[in-house]
Amino acid sequence: MQPATPPPVVPFLRTAAAYAWRLLVVGGLVYALFAVLGRFHEIGVAVFLGLVITALLRPVANLAARGIPRSLAVTITMLGSIALVLGVLALVGEAVAGERTTLVREFREGVDRIERWLEEPPFRVNPEALSDLQAKITQFLSDHRSTLVSDAVSGAHHLVAVLTTLALALFTAVFFIHSGDRQWAWFQEQLPRSVRGRVETGGRAAWRTFTGYTHGIVLVAATNAVLVGLALWLLGVPLAVPLALLEFAAAFVPLIGSPVALAVAAVVALASKGPLVAAIVVGLIVVIGQIEGHLLHPLVMSWAVRLHPLVVAISVIAGSIAAGIVGAVVAVPLVSVVWSVYTALRKARGAAEDPPPGPAPEVAGPPGSAA
Repeated sequence: MQPATPPPVVPFLRTAAAYAWRLLVVGGLVYALFAVLGRFHEIGVAVFLGLVITALLRPVANLAARGIPRSLAVTITMLGSIALVLGVLALVGEAVAGERTTLVREFREGVDRIERWLEEPPFRVNPEALSDLQAKITQFLSDHRSTLVSDAVSGAHHLVAVLTTLALALFTAVFFIHSGDRQWAWFQEQLPRSVRGRVETGGRAAWRTFTGYTHGIVLVAATNAVLVGLALWLLGVPLAVPLALLEFAAAFVPLIGSPVALAVAAVVALASKGPLVAAIVVGLIVVIGQIEGHLLHPLVMSWAVRLHPLVVAISVIAGSIAAGIVGAVVAVPLVSVVWSVYTALRKARGAAEDPPPGPAPEVAGPPGSAA
């Protein structure tokens, strides 16, 4: 008796199974990649910062190298950039130090003003509750003084790690700016000939997208910082320069960073200038958000891959869950680069599978071969 023939597999299930095991393999590779990056995240952050610095400063070094040797051009570009950053930080420190006495007085008066405001209608908060809250905060600080000191010591350890990462990033950027093209050519030579074309196509698309995104986000951050700094200065809000610098740094986290930085500015305005100025700063949050979302991002991000806002939001949240603030910063450019590489390889494969009509082009042999 012959065994019963099994029923045929539905084509849909066969296709789903074929894609399922591929997705499992890809998911395992992605998990392994993030596990390695999590173990050596300082190196990954340093290389990422090195690429950002390269994207920003390589055009300047190329321009300077037209008249002087490239090594000297790279040295001047790096030293000038470091001097500019240190000068901005010194300006911020001087502004904070110069306004310290005034800030302490204004914040004390601002806290008293907020307490009186909360005691009045419509809030009608019990004054004893506010006094109890201040007493509890003071008691908490005194009871956890040792914990705060240990956290400060741990913060010093993190400061050393940050400085080491920055030093490695600068060291990496120097070599990328000076001879990044030769390093890329050497890397391609180590690959099999059958994949060099696809790697070249994907690499060019990735770098074009990354540089476009970097230039665009820096321009957006600088524009936001200038607008916020001017507005806070005109409103007489203290710490206008540090708050503008905070807005510049926060703009590198799309959709989330800029509102958070402006919320900090609103709190400072509330404590120092009262609810009216704070309400104006809140209105400033709405205006700058509209300018950024409807003018700056569509304009400057046309240099890179423009992602749907939902994709950006999911990427930022997933990156922050995976790697904190660093993941939130890296997520969007990473997704943009991956999508651009996929698009470029798909177009190249389509062009290879569907060549234009006409006679086949002649293929040249290796150098030195007979025709």
